[in-house]
Amino acid sequence: MKLSKRGEYALRALIDLGIAAELGRPILQVSELAAKEKLPIKFLEQIFTQLKASGFVVSKRGKDGGYSLARPMNRIKFGSVIRLIDGPLAPIPCVSQTAYSRCTCPDEDHCGLRMLMLDVRTAIIKILDRYTLADIVEITLRKMRRDKVSPPFISRAFNLDSVLTSLPPNSATSPKRSNERRTHAA
Repeated sequence: MKLSKRGEYALRALIDLGIAAELGRPILQVSELAAKEKLPIKFLEQIFTQLKASGFVVSKRGKDGGYSLARPMNRIKFGSVIRLIDGPLAPIPCVSQTAYSRCTCPDEDHCGLRMLMLDVRTAIIKILDRYTLADIVEITLRKMRRDKVSPPFISRAFNLDSVLTSLPPNSATSPKRSNERRTHAA
């Protein structure tokens, strides 16, 4: 498995949408995300079209339009997003669960390389299918808070400490997450 630029940008955009939602901004414009992440707008729009078609994000047209998460963050697994954008997680096709293809090895059952790559695939899947967007948003906001870094997508008029300490107990910065969708009043 190799994470492509497209896959990396998709994950970064979803993390940004999650952070923004936690900070009371459930909708972000593509131009705002592209500027924050220093990404080409057209490329990001293509990625969002793919994410939207698969039910990860929804869009809203108009002056206050943009993209928002279509599912609760705890129901968006990193493995699913990577499979959508980049295909199978397996490093070689003969160990893939979703796109198996026989390799050129004459004895697949006794191939040392295949056995090694099977372990690699299993380790990758365990990690990427375990972490949700909620987990990564929580970790990111916790680190920002610890390092006293201003989170993106909040107005400069806000006091950083008040924003980070005023997040409700179910927010991404608390150690225990709720499995329910998180919402915040604007």
